Amino acid sequence: MSETTQTLQLDAPGQRLDKVLTEQLPDLSRTQIQRLLKEGQILVNGRSAKANLKLEGGEEVTITLPEPKETELIPEDIPLDIQYEDDDMLVVNKPAGMVVHPAVGHASGTLVNAVLFHRPDLPGIGGEKRPGIVHRLDKETSGLIAIAKNEGALRHLQAQFKARTVGKQYLALVDGQVQPPSALIDAPIGRDPRQRKKMAVIPYGRSSRSRPAQTQYDTVTAYDDHTLLQCELFTGRTHQIRVHLAYIGNPIVGDKVYGRRKQSIRLKRHFLHAAVLRVKRPSDDEELTLHAELPPELETVLQKLAE
Repeated sequence: MSETTQTLQLDAPGQRLDKVLTEQLPDLSRTQIQRLLKEGQILVNGRSAKANLKLEGGEEVTITLPEPKETELIPEDIPLDIQYEDDDMLVVNKPAGMVVHPAVGHASGTLVNAVLFHRPDLPGIGGEKRPGIVHRLDKETSGLIAIAKNEGALRHLQAQFKARTVGKQYLALVDGQVQPPSALIDAPIGRDPRQRKKMAVIPYGRSSRSRPAQTQYDTVTAYDDHTLLQCELFTGRTHQIRVHLAYIGNPIVGDKVYGRRKQSIRLKRHFLHAAVLRVKRPSDDEELTLHAELPPELETVLQKLAE
């Protein structure tokens, strides 16, 4: 992919240049446009201009988009269970044990590395050849995750998450019989002051970093000593479902961080699966509802409990 040049005729007297260009160029963020202006990649009537330029009307603007820079991320041939894909996005059923994005201690083998191999022709995000991660799943959580292929799709999906219009439903097996069978857990979450790597329910006023968090749970099946719950997130805090269910005294089976010290069921992962994702397609706003079946290792647990 080489650099591309585009010319626009603007008729927006009195308005800021960067604001108008953000509206005219949906695939670019305002930050990107401001950077291109600084780099001289956007010319107004043949001359460089500042982002805060007030337009008079009738200006000709030429935008040169440089070729996306190669990222330091390395494509890796890792199988992907793709549930949906179009020119703007893909939805993957992530297995437990896979980290979403490279980080300290996880430089390779991540979902991002796999997507780069699957789609080496990505248009890129922020001027780099990389996929846009809209939301995350913990390493040991399996299930559906949406990934943007370009800047416009990323912002479209991010806006849906910010407006809380995305539907996310999880299946969780927890210790004990949950009472009441259905409820909304409305309890703010923040960084645990005693263990910085953990999150915790922290009442308002106790910490400036405590943020609202709501999880709706409904009982799917009640077993003798366990309960299978369907959980829906109305906010997206780190470890939210795991923290909330532990908070009400019913931690997720297999959770080595928030669960019981002595596990009631031997599992190499925790029993949390992102089963349903409802999101609007960036291309035409059509609503997609995708389902991912429980992986075999979790289905086996339920079969044993039902015996």
